[in-house]
Amino acid sequence: GILKKGDECELLGHNKNIRTVVTGIEMFHKSLERAEAGDNLGALVRGLKREDLRRGLVMVKPGSIQPHQKVEAQVYILSKEEGGRHKPFVSHFMPVMFSLTWDMACRVILPPGKVC
Repeated sequence: GILKKGDECELLGHNKNIRTVVTGIEMFHKSLERAEAGDNLGALVRGLKREDLRRGLVMVKPGSIQPHQKVEAQVYILSKEEGGRHKPFVSHFMPVMFSLTWDMACRVILPPGKVC
């Protein structure tokens, strides 16, 4: 997508849904009129202070996505030899999940009798 000054946006995550307007865009200390998906940028938004925000919020077009509390996924867990866990995963284990710009605690629920 494309983000421009004056665009309405929503900030979602951490049980927040904040609607605001983009008033400025910066990339590498230069002001821009627009940015595109994949750009590493800073956005100035109307009516919010730094303490209103926290790492992991997602800026989206209003109404374009809904936050979810559960996801189902197939994952590959690194073995001990690959630098992964020394102990197996069991159901209800709570690791920290990392992505490019966020991290959060999650709960792993395995099928009955399954250990990874």
